[in-house]
Amino acid sequence: MIKQPPTKILRREASPAEMTRAALVQAALKLFGRQGFDGTSTREIAAEAQANIGSIAYHFGGKEGLRTAAADFIVETIQTVAGQALGNAQAPIPGGPEGAQAQLFAALERMVGFVVASPQAGEIVQFVLRELSHPTAALDRIYDGVFEPTHRRLCQLWEQATGEPAESEATRLTVFTLIGQVIYFRIGREAVMRRMGWNDIGAAEAAKVVAATSGNLEAILASRKGARIKGQRP
Repeated sequence: MIKQPPTKILRREASPAEMTRAALVQAALKLFGRQGFDGTSTREIAAEAQANIGSIAYHFGGKEGLRTAAADFIVETIQTVAGQALGNAQAPIPGGPEGAQAQLFAALERMVGFVVASPQAGEIVQFVLRELSHPTAALDRIYDGVFEPTHRRLCQLWEQATGEPAESEATRLTVFTLIGQVIYFRIGREAVMRRMGWNDIGAAEAAKVVAATSGNLEAILASRKGARIKGQRP
């Protein structure tokens, strides 16, 4: 791989208004996830963000607009994480079946690193779980920006790795199981730590989760390969 020469990136400092806006989004993400939309007042959000309550209307038009901004923040954050592992959804998958399998393992490791070990993921997952329980327009933005394209890309990888059609019911369900096993370690975090005797889930614990989930992926791929070989025998 040819490395490009380092490029100097000019960064400007965020303005006070931009910092206030970002603080309000972070506060909303935290409180909406923890207490629900209806259970959270704008006064609580402003206090959490250490901002004037009038800044919510100024920046977002109100509480609903702030929920939309929180959803957009989630989409942007996860698109960045997923893009590093999966690439562009329309981009071709290099390397044939072996390359696709390697990308699946890399995506699984990246998911564990973010969903399980990243502190930020806790607030994101709480927010999304509430939206899944009581869907609003915010869930539509998250689904269209994250769930559907990420799942579709993983299904494309699965087709390349196994030969099974990307949009078959079996493939879509299999990909959901791969994602679901990772998500459990976040939503069941407290139970996992108690049962495993862990005080936290940091880098060392996340590596063990990667090993376990990767082992599951290896077993599924091996079973698919075995089934194909068996089907080819006379």
